[in-house]
Amino acid sequence: MKHVMFALLCFPLIVSAGERNYLDTIPVFWRTLYPDGGTGLYCGTRFAAFDRDYNIEHVYPMSWVTRALRCGDRDACRRSSARFNEIESDMHNMYPARKDINRRRGALPYREIRGETHIERGCDFEIDYRAGVVEPRPASRGNIARAMLYLADRYQLQIYERQRRTLLAWHRADPPDDEERRRNRRIADVQGNANSWID
Repeated sequence: MKHVMFALLCFPLIVSAGERNYLDTIPVFWRTLYPDGGTGLYCGTRFAAFDRDYNIEHVYPMSWVTRALRCGDRDACRRSSARFNEIESDMHNMYPARKDINRRRGALPYREIRGETHIERGCDFEIDYRAGVVEPRPASRGNIARAMLYLADRYQLQIYERQRRTLLAWHRADPPDDEERRRNRRIADVQGNANSWID
């Protein structure tokens, strides 16, 4: 318990010093935002605290960031780039997701897919491997859009125009709800900045 309190108290100082990293952020993320469990991003299903079927999804994929920063693979970027470490550990881009869905999404961009091809266990998450895109359920699209747009704006990262148009449409169609605003405020308390696309 002392270690958790220490991490919660010190995390904003780490952020301001530009030295935060993803591995230190993981326990802060779970214990601060989801201490009793919560709802997964892609499937909308409830999960319990410390549920082994869930992990952290980076909505804006880290492989896109490593390419943009040209710092090597993820491990090399962690060793050589303070900017990469800041981006990778930014909790506004981190959401709980079922491991199997997170793995299938990989780094595919988001887009609407014609037709409905649901994948396992009733999760409304379509994947079109031929087109190389995924379509999340409507209730998560606004959250996804605001995480992607925030990260691109804050760190001057690229979102292709077609993807941006889709994200802006999702942002308008699925505005922030009370839970997303609460999460944004909690991250701001811990991390030191809010997602301006939410509040």
